[in-house]
Amino acid sequence: MLKLLGNTLLTLALVLSIKAQASSLEIVITDGVDSARPVAIVPFTFEGSNLPNQRIADVVSADLMRSGKFNPLAANRMPQQPKGSQDIDYQRWMKQGVEAVVTGSIREVGVNRYVVRFELMDVFKGAGSAGSGSALIGGQLTTGVSAVLDAREITISGDQFRQYAHRISDIVYEKLTGERGAFLTKIAYVLVRDRADFRYQLVVADYDGENEQVLLRAKEPLMSPAWSPDGTKLAYVTFEKRQSQIYIQDIYTGRRSILTSFKGINGAPRWSPDGRKMAMMLSKDGNTEIYVMDIATKALKRVTTHRAIDTEPSWSPDGTELLFSSERGGNPQIYSVNIASGVTKRVTFEGEMNLAASYTPDGRGIVMVNRTNGQYNIARMDVESRYMQVLTRTYLDESPSIAPNGSMIIYSTLYGSTQVLALVSMDGRFKARLPAANGRVKSPAWSPFL
Repeated sequence: MLKLLGNTLLTLALVLSIKAQASSLEIVITDGVDSARPVAIVPFTFEGSNLPNQRIADVVSADLMRSGKFNPLAANRMPQQPKGSQDIDYQRWMKQGVEAVVTGSIREVGVNRYVVRFELMDVFKGAGSAGSGSALIGGQLTTGVSAVLDAREITISGDQFRQYAHRISDIVYEKLTGERGAFLTKIAYVLVRDRADFRYQLVVADYDGENEQVLLRAKEPLMSPAWSPDGTKLAYVTFEKRQSQIYIQDIYTGRRSILTSFKGINGAPRWSPDGRKMAMMLSKDGNTEIYVMDIATKALKRVTTHRAIDTEPSWSPDGTELLFSSERGGNPQIYSVNIASGVTKRVTFEGEMNLAASYTPDGRGIVMVNRTNGQYNIARMDVESRYMQVLTRTYLDESPSIAPNGSMIIYSTLYGSTQVLALVSMDGRFKARLPAANGRVKSPAWSPFL
């Protein structure tokens, strides 16, 4: 049972016979695209002699599809491929059911320098002749239309194309949903390779699995990566010295420092929203309890006092309380504790057990692992109504981590006999897998906005 407490130090390291070469994640969409909103990302035009390798339109299309909210139209189904808003026949797009169109251009202006421009158009506004301006409707130039929701231009180098494509995706997502996009974020995870000399790797990648960076290789288990609020550091657990320890590592410089090395268990680090404190579980006083440490002074405060195992702390958005998992009621359930007063309340009652809880960024929901009828799945509970919705139907789901805009959840699960990462939208409609070809991936952590 202790193994199923998510990212605790009581988790046994899983091993798998695989190749030792590096490999990145690849997102495989499994459900939910058909119900998403239809949009079109027209292939960008290019003017110059050295065409860059990155295809911006492809990256933006993939981003929007992976959000679970949009279903980009394939290029071979587009009624036209306009260069800009002045070329769009909105009625033709509306007949295809497309809600919005993105067009763009890339112009080479120097050695490894490119001007990138894009426009986002609302098809229904354009077809309805609302607003001001002009547009091509039914082959006729019509005045009185302003369907352009956004238009931007920037000069970048060739190695910035993918990053700027994610930026375009963020802008499109926000304009069409009213929510901030999270495509410029990153994920951290642990990769296990049994045949490698250093079996455990702490990896950081773009949210879509690209641009992998191995921060640490170790022969002993690595666990529980957690991002600092500014996205520059990771806290994690290591057994490098045959004892659990909590380290903090700068992801840009690689420098790291030890935070705790108490006798017994040091585990489950989580940064406070202001980045000044670290919640964790320690057994230094004999029992496994929740503590909060001031990172600068190393001053330590014990938050829970109970004979049962308390673990997996997670901060409320305002930093005044912690959620945690505890066996104090019998089977593990979610509790909350006010850090100042110490007042503790039971939060979950539905299901056989609940583990690894975190608040959604708006504080209105709690995401957790729920066990019902022996199945471990990701669930979301509404804080006010206490209604719990099970979001996944995969096998042995654990370690959920929420995107900073609250739209998606990344978690660890079993696919066949292999441990992989998976995505599910907050409403449960969209699902995807992120398998790695040469390893077992687990303990995902989604970064804050970068």
